[in-house]
Amino acid sequence: MKPLEGLTVVSLEQAVSAPFCTSRLADAGATVIKIERPEGDFARGYDTAANGESSYFVWLNRGKKSVILDLRKDEDKRSLRQLIGQADVFVQNLKPGAMDRLGMPIEKLHDEFPRVVFCSITGYGEHGPLANRKAYDLLVQAESGLASLTGTAEGMARVGISVIDIATGATAHAAILEALLRRGRTGEGDIIDVAMFDVIADWLTVPLLQHEAGNTPRRIGLAHPSIAPYGAFRCQDGKEILVAIQNDREWVDFARQVLLRNELAEDARFATNNARVGNREDTDRCVAEVFAATDRAVLIERLDRSQIAFAEINDMEALSRHPHLRRIVVETAKGRQSYPAPAAIFASEARTFGPVPALGSHDLEVIEARRRGE
Repeated sequence: MKPLEGLTVVSLEQAVSAPFCTSRLADAGATVIKIERPEGDFARGYDTAANGESSYFVWLNRGKKSVILDLRKDEDKRSLRQLIGQADVFVQNLKPGAMDRLGMPIEKLHDEFPRVVFCSITGYGEHGPLANRKAYDLLVQAESGLASLTGTAEGMARVGISVIDIATGATAHAAILEALLRRGRTGEGDIIDVAMFDVIADWLTVPLLQHEAGNTPRRIGLAHPSIAPYGAFRCQDGKEILVAIQNDREWVDFARQVLLRNELAEDARFATNNARVGNREDTDRCVAEVFAATDRAVLIERLDRSQIAFAEINDMEALSRHPHLRRIVVETAKGRQSYPAPAAIFASEARTFGPVPALGSHDLEVIEARRRGE
């Protein structure tokens, strides 16, 4: 038995953040009823990379039941209210105030259905000067300052995935589980608000505190603002290896066993991390000279033998065939699709994953269950 079997989640969701959250609830056994507008979650049309279906949708909607409701119609609004009343969790990521405009303010729903855990996901929260502003992942990367830390000295760059959407979904997932644990003790549900801006601001605590202490982080590509050497160095074959020296003992081992330059281990310019950061240009030059003159396989063998932290700099082709990539296979309306497995591995169960629903494929099933009061 999966840990959330027997629980029902109703989700008025679209795109990435809320679907990420509810996909994890579905993985854990919850019955997730995904409410879609008649034209469907717009993420269904993001691309056609998964056997002709959207890679986003196939990734984030496995194991859910798709139900179409047109919330411009009073009958469908009543259906939504009924579904919420029979649920354990209600998740929504509509614009702030949208539930009020539907005649279903979250606070009133909570009063009516006190055992339900309500979770609302927004861009900037329900209140405040930006509450009504549209908030997509890249927009919040810019607004929060995350983009100012991403890229090189020459310019900012977008984080290459929808990192804030995903982080927000993961935060909402954790908060819902906490609220369910609390309900198990008190019998009471809760109201949870999760804002994308708040999530990434929390994650940006370290660079923010560094800035407020007078040391604003700079964009330095694959280097580290506080540690040296910590960055990418080109090998003899033109490919790069990313090396991370975390302490002074590792620097000595690195200098002697990887660079084969004993004199660098004794050089006062590189004796401490603060000294190496202060002499970053010289530090990186010494490493770069050795790497440029050495075969990559030889360097990897030396790094492994010396237990120095490093990584090869891969692309999606390399990830696709990486020996550590675990995969799952899910069924879709257009065939089976393989993609990366969720990270958590449970010793208690060999987890299975449900199919990706076609639009409205569970309308009759859910309507009949609602009539029976299940």
